[in-house]
Amino acid sequence: MDPATIVILAALIIGVIYGSVGLVSGFCMMSGLRGWWAEGDGRLVRTYALAMGVAIAASQLLAAAGLVDLGKSIYLQPSFSAPVMFLGGLLFGYGMVLSNGCGSRALVLLGRGNLRSFVVVIVLGIFAEMTLKGLIAPARIAMVQASQATVSANSVPALLTASGLGAIPARMVAASVLSAALIIFAFAHAPFRKSPGQIAAGLIVGLLVAGGWYATGYLGADDFNPVPVTSLTFIAPIADALQYVMLSTGSTLNFGIVTVFGVFAGSLLTAIATGRFELEGYRSPQHMLRSASGAALMGAGGVMAFGCSVGQGLTGLSTLSLSSFIAIAGIMLGTGAGLRGALRVRPLATA
Repeated sequence: MDPATIVILAALIIGVIYGSVGLVSGFCMMSGLRGWWAEGDGRLVRTYALAMGVAIAASQLLAAAGLVDLGKSIYLQPSFSAPVMFLGGLLFGYGMVLSNGCGSRALVLLGRGNLRSFVVVIVLGIFAEMTLKGLIAPARIAMVQASQATVSANSVPALLTASGLGAIPARMVAASVLSAALIIFAFAHAPFRKSPGQIAAGLIVGLLVAGGWYATGYLGADDFNPVPVTSLTFIAPIADALQYVMLSTGSTLNFGIVTVFGVFAGSLLTAIATGRFELEGYRSPQHMLRSASGAALMGAGGVMAFGCSVGQGLTGLSTLSLSSFIAIAGIMLGTGAGLRGALRVRPLATA
C-alpha cells in the first residue's frame, strides 16, 4: 500500500473516532468556556485542557524521537502576521458563540441530525474559500504583507534554545511544563475527576492529534510524492471537502478532506447506534441569520488565524508555535466577548 493511501485510511479512522467521541462527550471549546465562565460547570473546559496537554506531550515525543518533523507544518513558519492571526482569532471566537459551536462541532451535530449545523458547515466553507482564494483573499493578503515579520525563534523550544539550552532539552522542558500545567489544571477540578467519560474524551482527542502528525509525517513520508505534514483542523478542510463533493473529478482526496467526512460518519453512526439521531431545525429566521453570520466569521477568521479551536487550539498548540499562542489568545478573547460583557450574544426572543 502506498503512503498516500495509508494517510487517507488513517484520516478516515481518526475522523470517525473524533466524530464518535465528540458526540458522546460533547467535546467543544465554546461549550467548555461557556460552562466555565457563564454557567459554573468547568468539566468540559477541563476536558479540552486535558486534550491540549496530551496533544503537546505526545506530539513533542514524536518530534523528539525523530519520527515527525513538525517544522514542516504551517504552524512553524519563520514569518507570520501576529495582528492578522490575532484578529482572525477574535473573529473566529465571536463567530463560534453566534453559531453555538465551532466547525468540528457543527460536523458532529450534523451527524446527529442537526440541520442548523448543515447551514453552518456550508456557510463556513464558502467564507473560508472566499478568504483563501476568493473575494476576500486580496484584503487578507494585503493585511498580512503589511504586518508580517520574520522571527528568529518561532516556537517555545526555539526561544529556550536561543537562551543556551540544547534543542532536545529545550523541547522536553517546554513540552513537560506546558503539558503538566494543563493536565494539573484539568484534574484539579473534583467534578472532572469523577467524570471518566470526560477524562477518556480528553485523552483520546489529544492522542488523535498526535496520531494525525504520525500519519502524515511518518506513515505518509515519501520523497517522490510528499504528503503535507498536518493533523486535525477544520477550516480549510471543510472548504476543500465542499469543493471535492462538487468537483471530485478534478480534485484529489487529502488528509483534511477525509477527516471531515470521517467526523460526520463517526457521529452519524454513533447517533444511530445510541438512539441520539433526531432532526432539528431553526426556531426563527433570526436564529438562522445569527447562526449563518457566526459561520461566516468563523470561516474568514479561521483562515486569517491559520486554524480553528481545534486547528490552532489543539494541533497548532501541540507544535508549541508562538503564532498558535497568539491565535488562541484571540479565539479565547473573541469567545469571552460573545459570552460576557457589552458584546455578549443575548438569547433570541421566542414567540
